[in-house]
Amino acid sequence: MRTLIRLVLWTWFLAALVAGRLGLLQKLPAPALPGLLLGLTALVLAACFGIPSVRAWLKTVDLRVLILLHVSRLIAFAFLIFFRRGWLPDALTVPGGWGEILVGALALAIVVLPLSASFQRHAFVIWNTIGLFNVLLLSATLVRLGFVQPWQITGFRLLPCSMFPTFLVPLIIATHLVIYDLSRVPPETPDGPAAIPPADA
Repeated sequence: MRTLIRLVLWTWFLAALVAGRLGLLQKLPAPALPGLLLGLTALVLAACFGIPSVRAWLKTVDLRVLILLHVSRLIAFAFLIFFRRGWLPDALTVPGGWGEILVGALALAIVVLPLSASFQRHAFVIWNTIGLFNVLLLSATLVRLGFVQPWQITGFRLLPCSMFPTFLVPLIIATHLVIYDLSRVPPETPDGPAAIPPADA
């Protein structure tokens, strides 16, 4: 199952990358980009929580690995560049873009810093809540603009920002919900997949 999931993720990643590189998203009608974002997010959530084998595999993944995936959100620095070029509006760069940068930096910090097991676990939950709120806010703004003012999200049709609606956002939302699910496993469970080893282990 692990090999299959990795194959699917890499195939999806490469497809999103090629679509952005070839400018395929620029050829889609205005509502297609937010529709693609919503559709991919629904598919990923359905796979994570609706397919028993995928759900069982996720329970074997360390929380820290899932959190480190969110370091990719630092790509939101590109929002600032596209904003200066007039390809993204204030509504997406502030607070959405800066929020993504903060969440990405905090993801790295709470995993790398030598925190105690109990404090780290609380930090995971707090970070997860902040991160989920920000990505939902960003997604809602992108969907709204995509339907009413599509010219304002031109930057999301170009690399690297095109990776957000076609790959990162669906994966980010799903992993946030998975992290909530795994966080319910007691840390003292000796063989629990989400158990976090003591800081001095």
